[in-house]
Amino acid sequence: MPRLADPDPNAIPADVRDVLSALPPDPMVKMLTHSVGTVNLFIQLARAQFTSLELPARSRELVILTVAEYTECEFVAAQHRPMSEAAGVDRATREIITSRDIDNPALSGHDRTLIRFAAEVVRSPRVPDDLFDEVRHILSEREIVEVLQVIGYYWSFGRVATVLNVELTTVYGDEPLLTDETERAE
Repeated sequence: MPRLADPDPNAIPADVRDVLSALPPDPMVKMLTHSVGTVNLFIQLARAQFTSLELPARSRELVILTVAEYTECEFVAAQHRPMSEAAGVDRATREIITSRDIDNPALSGHDRTLIRFAAEVVRSPRVPDDLFDEVRHILSEREIVEVLQVIGYYWSFGRVATVLNVELTTVYGDEPLLTDETERAE
């Protein structure tokens, strides 16, 4: 059961209601609406993570699944399992992430480095130089910053879900959660 009640619809400003009306009903968006000053920005950042990154979708999904695992957030994991599959992450790789076997030789060198990096960022404030050097060999500087932003976004998203006990009611499959309104109009 969620720790906070649904926000009072009468307390939500009209501009925020307009943004939310273009989205499918979602318990996480509803919970985020308690912060009327940031919910739209949070949604915009989610959209940017699906539309404006140089980081490939498959790499983004590896990072998100790793963050979900290391923040123990089933809400994010459940949403992104089908999205990751659509982005080309196979079941064996998802299982390796879930088992936290991040040094598994079955992973490609690229995937192992990316997953280890994401896990380390979630676990501690600093990343060892040798791991950072490995990341520099597989990602551009822009992609490194994008990975850190994806990690930060999903860490925050995961903590809202876990601390406030947001219930998973809908899994969006291969559709990115919180896409732009034109995609939601389908």
